[in-house]
Parts: sequence; C-alpha cells; structure tokens
Amino acid sequence: MFAVGAMGQGMIYAMMSSYISDYYVNVLQLPLMFVLLLMLLARVWDAINDPLMGIIVDRRTTKRGKMKPYILYAAIPIAILTILMYLSPNLSKTSLMVYSAIVYVAWGMIYTMADVPFWSLPNIMTPNAEERGSVISFGRTLNGVGSAVPEVLFLLGGFLLPKVIETTNALEYNKKKYLIIALVTVLIGIALYANSYRHVQERVLLPDKKRVQGEPSQLSRIFKCKPLMLVIAMGILSSGRYMIQAAALHVARYAFYIGPELTPDLTIEQRTAYIDASVSSVKTIFQVCAIVGMFGAMLVMPVLMKKFDYKKLVITTCLLGFVASIFTTLIGWFTANLYICIPFILISCIPLGVLNVISYAMIGDCLDYMELTTGFRDNALGSACQGFVNKLGNALATCGIVLMYMFINIDPAQMLSSDVIMAATDLTRTQNFAMFSLVSVVPGVSLLLCSIPMFFYKISGKEKERIMTELAAKRKAEGIIVE
Repeated sequence: MFAVGAMGQGMIYAMMSSYISDYYVNVLQLPLMFVLLLMLLARVWDAINDPLMGIIVDRRTTKRGKMKPYILYAAIPIAILTILMYLSPNLSKTSLMVYSAIVYVAWGMIYTMADVPFWSLPNIMTPNAEERGSVISFGRTLNGVGSAVPEVLFLLGGFLLPKVIETTNALEYNKKKYLIIALVTVLIGIALYANSYRHVQERVLLPDKKRVQGEPSQLSRIFKCKPLMLVIAMGILSSGRYMIQAAALHVARYAFYIGPELTPDLTIEQRTAYIDASVSSVKTIFQVCAIVGMFGAMLVMPVLMKKFDYKKLVITTCLLGFVASIFTTLIGWFTANLYICIPFILISCIPLGVLNVISYAMIGDCLDYMELTTGFRDNALGSACQGFVNKLGNALATCGIVLMYMFINIDPAQMLSSDVIMAATDLTRTQNFAMFSLVSVVPGVSLLLCSIPMFFYKISGKEKERIMTELAAKRKAEGIIVE
C-alpha cells in the first residue's frame, strides 16, 4: 500500500515535472526569461524549504505518527494547486505571470510538506536494510508507473480530444487539453496517495532527543556525513537525466515530424490535427523507451540489489547509458531518423530506473552510518536532501530547455499562433538537432559525471555488513525495540 501511494504521488509529480515547461512556454507563452528566473528562484527557496521541512518532521512525533500525518495534511492542497496550475485564467500577461509564480511556488512548498515525510517512511517501516531496499524498489517502481499515466493520457488526448474540443485556435485547444489531463490525473493520483495513510505502519521510531548544548546541529550532522554528501553529489550531477522526460515534448514539437505531408492546401484544422498527432506519436516513442528501459530496470532492481553492490550498479549502468547516448547523438546528427535511435534511447533510460531506486536506498544506508557514528538518525532531513536533489534536477532541466529556446531563436508565440501552427519541418536542420541534443548529448554527459562520486563511496560489501551488525547491537544495548 505504500507503493500504491507512491504510484499516486508519481502521477501528480509527473503532471508537473513533465509538462509545466511546455505549458508555460508554448501554451501560456510566458516570457522565456520569466520562466527561467521562476525555476531558478523557486529552487533557491527549496534549498531552504526542503531541509527546514526535514528538521520539523525529525523533531516531533505526533499522536498519529511521525511521518504519516503529513500525507493527510497535504493531499487536498496539492490536488487544488495542481489544477490551478493548469487553469489558464483569462488575465493580462503581467497578471498571468504573477498568478503562475504564486501557484508554482505554493505547489512546491506543499509538495515538500508531503514528499519529505512520505519518502522517509521506508526508513521507519523496517530496520532490515534488504527489506528497506525492497520497499523502496517496489515503491519507486510503482511511482514510475504512476508517472506514466499522464503520458498515456497525453497520447490518448492527442488522438481523441481534437474530436471533442470544438475550437480552431491551437492555443485554446492546448489549454483545454492540459486542464482535462490535469483533472483526471489529480482525481486518480490523490485518491491513491491519501489511501496509503491507513495501511502503512511506522515500526522503527527512535525516541525524540532534545539537542544538548555543544552537540552538532541536524544540518551539521548531514553535511559531515561524507557518504551522504557523495550520494547528493551523484544526484546533482545526474540532473541531466531528467531531460529525457522533461524535454521529450519539446523535442516532439520541434525536432521531428511524423505524419502526412503538410501541404499548403491543408486547412488550419487539418494542419493542427496532423501536427498534434505527430507530437503525441513522437512523445509516445520516448515514453515507450522510458517504460521499457527505466521501468524495466526498476522491476529487476530488487533482484540486482541483493546480488550486487549499489555503487557497482550505479557506475556500470551510468557508463552504459553514456555510451548509448553517444550512438544516439551520432545517429541523430547523420541520419535525423528517430526510429534508428530508439534502441539507444531505450538503453539510455536504464540508468534512470537504477538511479531512481538506488539513490533512496543509499540514503537509508547513509542514515544507518550516521546513527551508528553519532547516535542520531535524521530520517526526514536525509529524505529532504533527496527531495531537493530531485526538484533541483527538474528545475535545471527546465532551465536548460528555456535556454535552448533562446539559443536557437525559437519563438513559441510564432509556433503556436492563432493563424498558423508550425511544425518541426518548418525549422532548420540545426534547430532540429539542437533541440534533439537535450535528450541525447545532455543526459549522456550527465550520466558520465554522476558516476565519479561513486568511486569514493565506501558503504558497500563487507563495510556495509559491519555497519548493520554494529548498529543492531548498539540498538539492542540501548533498549531500542522495533515493534
């Protein structure tokens, strides 16, 4: 039931992370510099907001539990804000910018309130590292499945909604399309997420400790935990991997066109329908690659995590993804054929699944190490670090997309005007490839860089066994009982 809740959460987060950049840039047509600054400044606030939430959660245990109550507190606000994010109010450009900024920042704050405690739950559901790894693996797998639901709705919408939404205006059509997809996603996702509250049991609860004067603060303990800092560095350096999903829709709009020839005699309705179907088809190709590569890897992670060290899995799969990205880039440059790229895009998605699961499991191991060496276990603050890394990665991906628009001189207002909707075939070959590089070159370089910190990570093999054995003995000696 924890994993089912994670699936619902994945639906909500994917509705934001995979589509908000396209919605802001191409549908609302907000100024590119505004979108860039909004993403950067929101992440600066998250740098304060996420650890602060972790500190709050770690310091207090309520009558309903330590982590679980926040699931109930945040569910309805997240649902409302997600719908408001895609509401497209009829406002002036300046007012629309203010509205979007308020909703986006508020969404991030409330999501943090739910995300930090929720992904801290595996650390207090079981004291066994293998069980914890399995819980995280299964949870992250269903979380990934949930993140695919908006993708499926987007695909179906590309073929079905043109027959339902009666408008010849491409912008109005896309506004209604996004709102419909957001409503369906929220209704299902929040129901699954909130339901986990009734079924998850918190079993590993250390007694609340008041800080003694002279003791290191919670943040100090986090920053002094070298293994945890290496995991965080790995996460930040792997931020480019988010491009494969975050930029896929932009690539579908401006890098490839799949469909009938766009002849001058087509009506605006026909042209809009053909281009929308092409965008859905290209986006689906990337989604299928993600499902097979990323979700496929996540499905086998419970087995792999029992047989191999976490660091070896990260290093091996990331280097594999880097090599695959080289082939993807070369094929894209010399042939501009998306179909030939498919096997290599698929392989590039394998590290995404591995990192999505292992990063949380490694943080659990780092918290074991911290508890053994300091006597404290800052579960929520550790989870907040991963939450911040995830949001930072998505923000950097969005900023990279916006910068690419500026660099190759694409004006969304011209591409989706009320008079004519432009296709990828209307751009130059250089513009097509530059946009394609967001899902080929950038993820590949990022995967190569993120493997470097893992060569210095020590919690593996016999060292990990030693930590777990000594920690169990330490808890027993201190009279800490797991229910």
